[in-house]
Amino acid sequence: MDSSEKYMRRALDLALLGTGKVRPNPLVGCVVVHDKKIIGEGWHQQYGGPHAEVNALNSVADKSLLPHSQVYVTLEPCSHYGKTPPCADFLLQHGVRDVIICNADPNPLVAGKGIKKLMDAGCKVHLGVLEQEGIGVNRRFFTVQTKKRPYIVLKWAQSSDGFIALPNCQPCQISGPLAKQLVHKWRTEEQAILVGTRTAIFDNPQLNVRHWPGPAPLRIAIDKQLQIPASHYLLDGSQPTLIYMLQQKAATTQTEYIPLSPEENLLEQLLTDLHQRNVQSVLVEGGTFLLETFLQLNLWDEIRIFRSPVNLTDGVSAPQLPILPFNSRTMVGDDELTVYQNNFGLL
Repeated sequence: MDSSEKYMRRALDLALLGTGKVRPNPLVGCVVVHDKKIIGEGWHQQYGGPHAEVNALNSVADKSLLPHSQVYVTLEPCSHYGKTPPCADFLLQHGVRDVIICNADPNPLVAGKGIKKLMDAGCKVHLGVLEQEGIGVNRRFFTVQTKKRPYIVLKWAQSSDGFIALPNCQPCQISGPLAKQLVHKWRTEEQAILVGTRTAIFDNPQLNVRHWPGPAPLRIAIDKQLQIPASHYLLDGSQPTLIYMLQQKAATTQTEYIPLSPEENLLEQLLTDLHQRNVQSVLVEGGTFLLETFLQLNLWDEIRIFRSPVNLTDGVSAPQLPILPFNSRTMVGDDELTVYQNNFGLL
């Protein structure tokens, strides 16, 4: 590994510290290097707060070293005023002359303008160090920018004989306690969580975070005919919830009802609405029908499947996967976790 990759990898590790805290903004890390030593580093810590470059440069004790240092940043410095002033201007104001960037920013508000501003001011700019790793870190942000929809993670647990529930959609615990804890960690990492009508009715899920520290996701359910009982958790008003339906209904505290047109594809309407709401990612924990609908429309970015040693002998069959190369396979307690990625040309 050359030195540029070493410092950029550190910047990418820093960027990940903002997971779940900066959305819908991208994850960004920054490292300041002088004479082959890191003299400052930072990351975007909170939505609306200082960006990674500001935190990194502010952490440098001797600012006189900045014109003679290299700044490694995982995403093109912004060139526009948003919640904070442009980072490209901040770098120039501190005399930075050498900037190494992992990824260009696909956001039309930036999209090369930050790089151009730096180069026009005489900065040396190098782009593309660990580019694929950077896209992986910001795959949610890149998907939103390029596909105009949230990043979609399909998740389910299935028995060793291929079932996700008992007969008549009766729920049962298939995966073990470690898998359950990991799922709650995933819930903190995605902005929203989605189920269909049958899962909402038969499982009565809370769709919150109980087994891992972090923010609870926005709850979403598809309930075309408003069949979810008022006594169920999804309608308890305990956290923000969206219900997509084919009727009209007034919003209540914490619960908003969004009508869909029966003349158009329901999932595409739902995803368009979520995009307009700046929802960056969705964890789909629905049943077989909803999951297979996403698969058939090729509207997914990751699939995460727990395969349990439990044998049910009968029940609701798990979704049928197309032939896919898996990205990773590991054991989580007694359950085997397989992850698939639908790269859409991003990775």
